Order: sequence, then C-alpha cells, then structure tokens
Amino acid sequence: MKLLSVILPLSILAISCQKAPETPTLKEHFKDDFLIGAAVNVRHINGLDKKADSIVTRHFNSIVPENCMKSEEIHPAEGEYNWTDADAFVKYGEERGMAMIGHTLIWHSQLAPWFAVDSAGNYVTPEVLKERMCEHITTVMTRYKGKIKGWDVVNEPILEDGSYRKSPFYEILGEEFIPLAFQYAHEADPDAELYINDYGMNNPAKRDAYVKIVNDMKAKGLRVDAIGMQGHMGMDYPDIDEFEKSIEAFASTGANVMITEWDMSALPTVSRSSNVTDSVEFNELLNPYPDGLPEDVSAQWNERMSAFLNLFKKHSDVITRVTAWGTEDGMSWKNNFPMRGRVEYPLLFDRNYNLKPFLEKELASTPE
Repeated sequence: MKLLSVILPLSILAISCQKAPETPTLKEHFKDDFLIGAAVNVRHINGLDKKADSIVTRHFNSIVPENCMKSEEIHPAEGEYNWTDADAFVKYGEERGMAMIGHTLIWHSQLAPWFAVDSAGNYVTPEVLKERMCEHITTVMTRYKGKIKGWDVVNEPILEDGSYRKSPFYEILGEEFIPLAFQYAHEADPDAELYINDYGMNNPAKRDAYVKIVNDMKAKGLRVDAIGMQGHMGMDYPDIDEFEKSIEAFASTGANVMITEWDMSALPTVSRSSNVTDSVEFNELLNPYPDGLPEDVSAQWNERMSAFLNLFKKHSDVITRVTAWGTEDGMSWKNNFPMRGRVEYPLLFDRNYNLKPFLEKELASTPE
C-alpha cells in the first residue's frame, strides 16, 4: 500500500497553532476604576454552586456575604455565636485574594430576636443596648481583624423623607446609635474601613440627611470611610440625574462612595422598597415574563444598565467599589419579591451564566 503524505501550507499551520485570545474579565477591565464585586450566598461559598464560583473567581475581585454575617445568623442568641458560614466566607475570599466586605453589623431587619429586648420581650435600657452593640461589634470584627477590608457598620437607618427609621436602635438610643456604632467599630479594628449603607439614596431628603449625619460624625472625630449607595433599581427609578447629584453630595463630605447591592428589575415596578418583608398578592400582570425577557425589554434594560455603568465610570475618582447583589439572575432576592412566583432578570449574568449584552459590549472596548 502506498502512503500519501499531505503537506499543509505554512500559513494554515500557523493559524491552527495559535490560541484564541481570552475574553477580558470584569476585574481586569475596571482595574483602574474601582473594585468590582458580587454578593455570594452560603451554597456558593460551601462549593455547591460551581458555575457561580467560576464566574466570581474569574470576574470579581471583591465579595460580600448575602446573609451569613447578619446578626440573626451570626449571633442567634445572647452569648452564642455561629461562625461556620462566616468563616467559610472569609476562607473563600482569602483563597482567591479578594477584598472582602463585612455585611452588616447594625441593622433593624434580620436582627437577632433577642438583641434589643429583655426576657419579657420589652425593650432593654439604653445602657444594656449599648453594651450589646459594643460586644457584638467588637467580637465579630476582632475575629476577622486584618481579613475583612471594610464593614457596613450601620445599614438602612433613614427613611425616604430623611427622618430616622423607628428601629429598636433608634427607639432606645435615638440618633446616638449611629455614632456609637462607628465608635465601637473603629475601636475594634482601627485599620478596617467603615461604611454607612442605604437604598433610595437618590432621594433629595435622604441625601441631605446622610450628608448631615456623616459631616456631624466627622466633626466629632469619627471615621466614615465610604457611603454605600445601594443600587436596587428599576426601569423607572431612580432618576439618573438625582443619583448623580447624590454621588457628588456624598463625595463632598470627604468620604468615598460605593455602589452596593446593584441590581435592576426588568419588570413593572410594584414597590421601590428593599425591605425583604414587604409582600403583595400574586398578580399575573406583575409577572409578565415568566419564560424570559422579550428582546425589546432586554434591549431597554441593557441600555439603562449601561447608562448607570457609564455614570459610575465618570465618577471613578470617588467611587471605589461597585458590587452586584448576586451573580446570575436565578439567585437574585428579587425573584419571588414582593410576591411569590415572580421571575426576575436583574443581575449581570443570565440564568445560563452568560454576561449580559451591556457588559459584553463594555468588555469589547478593553484595550489589547
């Protein structure tokens, strides 16, 4: 039998040996702008969501725990701490060299049931609450000292009209509870960054309240390293111009700005609240896309997300971190909120773990 030899042109051989260039990552693309982060849940940090892990490991350089550091999880009873999931979160971040954010130390929602009451269910005295706040903040922060980059010290203390939320902390201690929390946090870990965080920060009354709170604390010698603007958005809110005014106003205090908890509903607005306890009865009109977004709606969503991303880049001199509240659409808290059965599409990756078009376009502009 005669063997035939085939000689390929050198040009074809050269092409076949070349490795296709990898798509740029988010963390590489934004390396000169800000940290790019994501919230991770317990399944994720315990290795039960491999696809989400691949997304976070490849694209993000910062993480925040979705729930495991909130007081009802980490401090469920007086004198009792549950470190298992929080330790797993820190180990996960350390192994990947990520900037970790602690969330959250003082928050009225998902508050450990015992925290602000006595054995009879009545509010404790101001002295007792101060002791509990100090002990909780000191114990949690000390355990992760030198590992957590920064903490949401106080979360969501102000209402849309600029008044104080009537939380147990406010009812017992009044306005003093915020500076006290920052004092305790600074004493627990002087090297950790300290943040105050809230939603609806585009609201002028809320904006003015936070500028005053931060300036007042700084006048007392207290540190506020950044103001977190939760990015829970919809197709009709917030107004981008008002959002920009808040970025500029918060930066005027000397604090940095962080875009936290970024997600955007693609569905009709039911509520602009981010209170996870809010709910309404199921209504098919409020769940119009159970099987996927129509192309025109997807295009509108991507255009709006791109506009906000461009705003963040414009102010990258004061914005130090942008964090999405989750990875792919299926894990978002907005599913089933504020009614069960509602299917949402609010995050940076779709349910097939693919980047959304606005980010594909953004990454395509990365210089080679």
